[in-house]
Amino acid sequence: MIYYLQFYDLIFNLYHEFSYCDSLNHKKQSITVDIFIYDDKNEFILIKRKNEPYKGYWALPGGYLDYGETVENGAVREAKEETNINVQLKKLFNVYSKLDRDPRGHTVTIVYLATGNFKNLKANDDAKDAKIFTKKDLSSIDLAFDHKIILNDILTSLKNKINNN
Repeated sequence: MIYYLQFYDLIFNLYHEFSYCDSLNHKKQSITVDIFIYDDKNEFILIKRKNEPYKGYWALPGGYLDYGETVENGAVREAKEETNINVQLKKLFNVYSKLDRDPRGHTVTIVYLATGNFKNLKANDDAKDAKIFTKKDLSSIDLAFDHKIILNDILTSLKNKINNN
């Protein structure tokens, strides 16, 4: 009986160590979504952040993905929560995962292009303010995270698309 209990303890401990060690000790990155909401004049919406980090800076509408939520549903939800706009996702634009893009830790963001009715624009949730911008406005505002890089990538892509049509 003693040997059986010792054997059982050994198997239990080995199982626990090898089965759970990755899930217990493995650091995980956070997943966010950012949404570039634009119109046919290439105007787009930015929100002013209400909270740290980057409190008072302008940013793309977006936020953390909820557990069990698809990235598409998360993008639609975050756009509605922060801008009051029901968006139609047009394209998965890119994924940004630079290790230092968020001071809170390693955060991967999935960026979508979307359209929606700008007449419904109203800051909500984590947004202190929400406004419509153009590319020329970007030089005079402070942007959060790596959103200057993301916006430049998007605007370059849209410009190239227009020039190729």
